[in-house]
Amino acid sequence: MFIEDIKYCVDLFERKRLPTREVVVGNIQMGGENPICIQSMTTTDTMNTDLSVAQSIRMITAGCEIVRLTAPSKKEAENLREIKKRLREAGYSAPLVADIHFTPNAAEIASTIVEKVRVNPGNYADKKKFEEINYTDHTYNDELNRIEEKFTPLVILCKKHGTAMRIGTNHGSLSDRILSRYGDTPQGMVESAMEFIRICEKNNFYQLVVSMKASNTLVMVQAYRLLCSEMIKNNRYYPLHLGVTEAGDGEDGRIKSAVGIGALLADGIGDTIRVSLTEEPEHEIPVAQKLVDYYSQSSTSINTPFNKLPYSPFEYNRRESKTVHNIGGKNVPVVIADFSKKGIITPANLYAIGYNYSIQLDKWHLQDQAADYVYIGENSLSFELPGTLGTLCSLENWKKNYSSKEGFYPVITVKNLFELPQNQRAFCFITSSSELSEAMAEYPNLVLVAKGVAVQNTHFFRNLYCNVAKLEIKAPIILFIESEESDQETFQIGVSSDLGSSLIDGFGDGLWISATQAHTFINSTTFGILQATRTRISKTEYISCPSCGRTLFDLQETTAKIRARTAHLKGLKIGIMGCIVNGPGEMADADYGYVGTGPGKIHLYKEKTVVRKNINESEAVQALIDLIKENGDWVDAK
Repeated sequence: MFIEDIKYCVDLFERKRLPTREVVVGNIQMGGENPICIQSMTTTDTMNTDLSVAQSIRMITAGCEIVRLTAPSKKEAENLREIKKRLREAGYSAPLVADIHFTPNAAEIASTIVEKVRVNPGNYADKKKFEEINYTDHTYNDELNRIEEKFTPLVILCKKHGTAMRIGTNHGSLSDRILSRYGDTPQGMVESAMEFIRICEKNNFYQLVVSMKASNTLVMVQAYRLLCSEMIKNNRYYPLHLGVTEAGDGEDGRIKSAVGIGALLADGIGDTIRVSLTEEPEHEIPVAQKLVDYYSQSSTSINTPFNKLPYSPFEYNRRESKTVHNIGGKNVPVVIADFSKKGIITPANLYAIGYNYSIQLDKWHLQDQAADYVYIGENSLSFELPGTLGTLCSLENWKKNYSSKEGFYPVITVKNLFELPQNQRAFCFITSSSELSEAMAEYPNLVLVAKGVAVQNTHFFRNLYCNVAKLEIKAPIILFIESEESDQETFQIGVSSDLGSSLIDGFGDGLWISATQAHTFINSTTFGILQATRTRISKTEYISCPSCGRTLFDLQETTAKIRARTAHLKGLKIGIMGCIVNGPGEMADADYGYVGTGPGKIHLYKEKTVVRKNINESEAVQALIDLIKENGDWVDAK
């Protein structure tokens, strides 16, 4: 069934930029036909002028076009004047943004100094106590009037001084009022922003940028799509600031950011981006630039008769497919490792894909990120594989060597499908929608392998989804990407962007990446994409904020310490937050939380509830471990 009225982008099957209005931020024109700009945020204390200026310069030198600094109180807001002065004297003209949360008076001061002010609707005029409140329409409107009274002075000041404003909604800091009426949902995020947008529009102020950030990539993408749908309905197109908040560090942070931001850039959504890594802010810039560069390439044109989708892009529902062995149905997406170019394959080679063979015990040990299938192509195997690992090979190799061997399956094309018995399990490559046919339904054990195009596969896979829905094909579908990219980070960003958007839309029963990268890296990237889309959990998830001037401890060092002790706790989600602003809210779906609440002091959370307060930082990591053990979620590392 195809769903009507789901317009959230210009074209569902071709990347075309959403035509947002142009907003001026200092010397940057954002939105419209202007290039996507890159920004980041300082991690220094805003009152430390020397450090803030030095770090801002490092960021700008790395390619940061807009610099954001926190202004938690009036004194920090006032000091933005000195920071700006020093930067301008040094010859740096990048616009500055004041990051505001609980302090309207700081926002009003900052609006007269910097080029842009960011406010968070969830806590600018509200408090968050996770209280459920029963509102009538009348009492709810009273709350909206109260918010308008608090917010309007800032709007008037921004209008007077030519200061732009970002209305930055965070999934984790939705107010109790929004949560009580809309729940912890993308819809609630959009309405939280729209309440503030309406106040701006009432005052004829349109120099707005809007964001819908979340650490959960599904929530983040769905919220932005809903916001775009709302803007299209109202014919108000404000520039969009994209970001996955609390993405974490290292590989996890890069994959998660590429999945969420890439899914939107692929649809022409986004005018400025910030990659939030728990690293030095200048390290964020190359990652963001590679994302922008990836979507600056010409995309493959998809000829399609469809103008609607067989799924809702505003909520997650996995495509319904039949089960073929351990693929499809309710099984988690499988991972296929490609060893077809390896030559001679030995047991030691399989360590890279999660299998460790003990010669002494003559036994295989599986890691949490163990691939489910290995493709050997024309190669042969001289040893017995573990029973959990299926083997794919070419049709010729299968016929000659493995047709009678259990656990071996041929990889075919549509042209030679009919050479096989209809009940034979096989993996069939599909290179275009025209190769699909209703006859495939006659092969109950067929797994389709959707072979992506050269770059930017969102629309290719989406078109394929529409065609299998139209033909009512229920076969499981593996998403296949081939990459010759030599740079690791560029490779990771590209494949994560390509595959992530389809998984977010519920399409894909497995991933197969063929690349020139090392097998260990390909394997960890593949599992990382599944983890980032929450379609298959294979490791601990860290919801770790990128640090800022409000941070009360060394986030990078602390994250490394917690990761070293807990990385083996598969499926557990741990929030690591530098301050209370991004604390209990942003890690709302975490199992445990570690939050800075004062110099050298840590609060520990079990889900949304604080269970231990003001622990000395030197004792806090062990206290977190003890809390996990007390709640029965601890297992010893193997």
